[in-house]
Amino acid sequence: QVRLGEFGGGSVQSEGSLRLSCIASGRTFSVDVMAWFRQAPGQEREFVAAISRNGGNTFYADSVKGRFTVSRDNSKSMVYLQMNMLKVEDTAVYYCAAGVGPIAHAKYDNWGQGTQVTVSS
Repeated sequence: QVRLGEFGGGSVQSEGSLRLSCIASGRTFSVDVMAWFRQAPGQEREFVAAISRNGGNTFYADSVKGRFTVSRDNSKSMVYLQMNMLKVEDTAVYYCAAGVGPIAHAKYDNWGQGTQVTVSS
């Protein structure tokens, strides 16, 4: 079992920036990929970004490419999501997830509780 906790959400105006953080504990050695997902009201949860175990591979949803950057610090068991040029449509609850398998097809079994990001115009 991997336990995940997100923080850093909040409210920001359009074109602003936020950095989300996720701390992992437990059986982190079993994790291949760390990822961020988001869920807006009335919508399904969607993939945002993922990063491989050593940080050498990253993968992004088209909607956030060029604006969001995922990174990790394994010495601190932390994963980050730097979000720049935020848009109103980025408003959602953001979840950290731990998965196994290849980065583009990982299976995610461990989830954080989520952190709210609200972008206003």
